[in-house]
Amino acid sequence: MKAVMYGGGNIGRGFIGALLSQSGYRVTFIDVSEAVVNTLQTEKRYPVRYVSTEGNKDVWIENVTAVNGNDTEAASESIADCDIMATAVGARILKFIVPNIVLGLRKRWLRNAKPLNIIICENLMDANKVLEDMIKAQLDEGEKELFDKTIGLVEASIGRMVPVQTEEMKAGEPMRVCVEQYGFLPVDRAAFKGEVPQITNIVPVSPFDFYIKRKLFIHNMGHAICAYLGGFNGRKYIWQAVSDADVLCIVQNAMIDSAVALAKKYGASLEDMLMHVTDLLGRFRNRELKDTCMRVGGDPMRKLGRCDRLIGAALLAIEQGITPVYTALGAAGAVYRYIGEVGETQTRETAMRILGEVSDLSPDHQLTDLILNMYDYFLDGATPAEMRFAAQLLKSNSIKDVI
Repeated sequence: MKAVMYGGGNIGRGFIGALLSQSGYRVTFIDVSEAVVNTLQTEKRYPVRYVSTEGNKDVWIENVTAVNGNDTEAASESIADCDIMATAVGARILKFIVPNIVLGLRKRWLRNAKPLNIIICENLMDANKVLEDMIKAQLDEGEKELFDKTIGLVEASIGRMVPVQTEEMKAGEPMRVCVEQYGFLPVDRAAFKGEVPQITNIVPVSPFDFYIKRKLFIHNMGHAICAYLGGFNGRKYIWQAVSDADVLCIVQNAMIDSAVALAKKYGASLEDMLMHVTDLLGRFRNRELKDTCMRVGGDPMRKLGRCDRLIGAALLAIEQGITPVYTALGAAGAVYRYIGEVGETQTRETAMRILGEVSDLSPDHQLTDLILNMYDYFLDGATPAEMRFAAQLLKSNSIKDVI
């Protein structure tokens, strides 16, 4: 069995490619890094290290090779000849890999009509629709019909945390990827064409929208708040941020608000959702991952998008009758970091404009008011304890208003 893993980075090697290899596939990575491609071609394997506070475990991922994404012929040939494919290149890079995918599909259709499922492992809402639009823009009408019949675009929810790999973490093995032990991959069962393949730790689920929202509005949202509060208070690592009792309380309460909102909207088990929150908070404390607040909080403009982890989670909470004070506090931290990164002056007026331009929130929106109230504490240089107290007070008042 042959698999193509488009993207030989941390997620590609440290998660998806490893699962495919461990499931018996011969995995061909497609990447543009000559160092990655050359090493995989030569060694035919690479190391993955599972790290935790209890100790580390090393495994070798075998039966792999690679081709360069700039070699159109080799990349498209791999796609034409594989049994399954996955992508993990980053949302901004997807458009650059589409020409190779299209050429590979055309070769494939000339040879047979065998279905191809592409598991999309990108941190992107509606990734299947985005990729479908990109591909179909390069197809004629007949090819579009073939695409609809034979190609499954399968969204995945990436739960494994894989930080930037430092030289210390590589420990003399340039291809080593350090990851947490958690390794389940929920995928959209309904999106597969033909039989669902048997792949280690891949969990087909339906309806998938719930699992995407759970990942984005609980995991990603909580992780981001850790990063923005931790970074604001001079913490380098996520585990340092969440070790602060006040930050922990803020993050946990924001995640609980999302858990309650999701349970209400989808009729899910609230008990299961709260256990998921507890599990995530324990995983955030994994100091051996050495995940930084700088990395996790990176690209605050995207993270402040109306449908993304902070604003999207807060709007869902409001929709379900919950006042998302703690999530608004995290969003205020993202606004503060974004303004600092673009070099503008930290003022309430600037923050309001950013929320309009980036988050599509009107000045009179309930969430705008919540975020700006929390943003004031960043302007004042408040401590996590002061922010926590302010959020608790605002939350208490909102509950009284409902009663």
